[in-house]
Amino acid sequence: MVRITATEFQKNPGHYQDVALQQPVTVTRNGRDRTVVISADEYHRLKRRDREILSLDDFTEADLQAIRATQPAAGSAAFDHELK
Repeated sequence: MVRITATEFQKNPGHYQDVALQQPVTVTRNGRDRTVVISADEYHRLKRRDREILSLDDFTEADLQAIRATQPAAGSAAFDHELK
């Protein structure tokens, strides 16, 4: 992910919009993350996922057993900070 200041973004918005087609661009203000620019395709993908709601009734018993038996990948600890 690219991090830039709001001033940098204002100087060259077209460039950073192009960058956002490949990866998110975080725009900071006063040293803090303020906004994130992403591609329209990524935005629509995220919105579609936002509407997907499953209940336990949507899973078979085999699905639930498989979920219970799943162990996190070794690299997943890198995301533990998101739980705080």
